[in-house]
Amino acid sequence: MSGLSVGYHGKAILQGLNLSAGKCELVALIGRNGTGKSTLMRTIAYLQPAISGDAIIAGKSLKQYTRSELAGVLSIVSTETVGSLHLSVKQLVAYGRFPYTNWIGRLSDDDKVLIQDAMRLVGIEHLADKNLFEISDGERQKAMIARTIAQDTDLILLDEPTAFLDMPNKYEIIRLLHHFTRVKKKTIIFSTHDLNIAMQEADKLWLMEGRSLHEGAPEDLVLNHQLARIFEGTKLLFDDHRGEFKIKRTDNKSIVLSGEGKVYFWTKKALERMGYKVDKRQDNKLPQSDEVEILEMNPTVWELRHGSQIQKFDSLYSLAKYLLFL
Repeated sequence: MSGLSVGYHGKAILQGLNLSAGKCELVALIGRNGTGKSTLMRTIAYLQPAISGDAIIAGKSLKQYTRSELAGVLSIVSTETVGSLHLSVKQLVAYGRFPYTNWIGRLSDDDKVLIQDAMRLVGIEHLADKNLFEISDGERQKAMIARTIAQDTDLILLDEPTAFLDMPNKYEIIRLLHHFTRVKKKTIIFSTHDLNIAMQEADKLWLMEGRSLHEGAPEDLVLNHQLARIFEGTKLLFDDHRGEFKIKRTDNKSIVLSGEGKVYFWTKKALERMGYKVDKRQDNKLPQSDEVEILEMNPTVWELRHGSQIQKFDSLYSLAKYLLFL
């Protein structure tokens, strides 16, 4: 991009963008609702005009492409619903090959192979003959992604590609997109609210803040505090030591926790979720507050010392419920 400003009716909502996405890169576009993610994606795809500036694709200005030329270098999966739900899955995926078909739209044998491969890669080959109204929202989203894969462009844009998918499928799709960037040498840009997935899979983040964007590796944006800044003024905070987002809580109670390993980690998270400030047990000091000790037993037992009272629990749920009324 070169000084790109996007918006509607001459009014810019994002200004002076100078961002890049290279070959073999998976780029995640992140921002709060209403910040212009879909508008930017539509502008890059030439579905709406830029306010000013330009987007450069394969060394050529977006304005210099004809519609048919652009369909050969760029494909998009939008959040808009499919026009006809009476299409079969295979027919929808086949639309990805239309920029390359002859004047009567006949598919070649090579086209048919690409269509079949696209369905197989996203795991919907068994749905090929189903009509779109017969399948779930998540399966329709996979079919839209398969259509884009079949189009076989160097640049692929996806607006919220995991919006209708359950957790395993969310990770599966983004992992698949990451795979395409490496094996097929694609550039893929996707907008998402799934911040944890983006942090784990994206090579680069485009991070929206106000009317501007910041770009960099996810870890760069953590270290320079850009990621934390976009949540200022909200009930969320980014823990740059754990690499996770948390709800802000007021830690008005203290508790000492002793133990180690995986059980310690999840016990600490459970106590923090309840609003406790968790301190590590110091062997040379007696705790001045309540203490939870993780006993090395099979199964695990949690022992709570409250003053002179000692209670034992066989689950974090039972411990949490007891603490709630303490």
